[in-house]
Amino acid sequence: MNLIILSVLSSFFILSVSLRPEPPKNNAQITVMGFVYCDICSNNTFSRHSYFLPGAEVQLDCTFRAVSPKTREQIAFSVNRTTDKYGVYRLEIPSVDGIACAEAAISSSCLASLVGSSSTSCNVPGYRSTTDEIAIKSRHPNLCIYSLNALNFRPSKRDVTLCGGN
Repeated sequence: MNLIILSVLSSFFILSVSLRPEPPKNNAQITVMGFVYCDICSNNTFSRHSYFLPGAEVQLDCTFRAVSPKTREQIAFSVNRTTDKYGVYRLEIPSVDGIACAEAAISSSCLASLVGSSSTSCNVPGYRSTTDEIAIKSRHPNLCIYSLNALNFRPSKRDVTLCGGN
């Protein structure tokens, strides 16, 4: 009987210890994201006929450097990501030693390139790659969000009934 009580109490103790919040880290969480759309009118803008393209494949080539006199740390990577049902691709890097977003102590460069479309009716590359990014300031001091400009595919033939003859 005592063994059962001890077992139950130790289970509660282990559970309570595991639920305690971890002390905050000074490392940055980096999110790189962008979206891919189908440019129905082939004019490199998101029009009322355009739609976000789920299942498109994008390659990300990024380098992040800590900008500090104390460190010269750098990470570089190349990965492929597939867009979700909203046409958004995303890469999350959970923790980067020596890089803190709050002090703007990060220098980055990312290139996003189209690899392939999931749609047979919208598979001709429009904007194939982008390095233009917007760094979004987060309320959380160590969350860096880099939003890259949109990439697009277009149909092989322009629909003049939807988009006009120009």
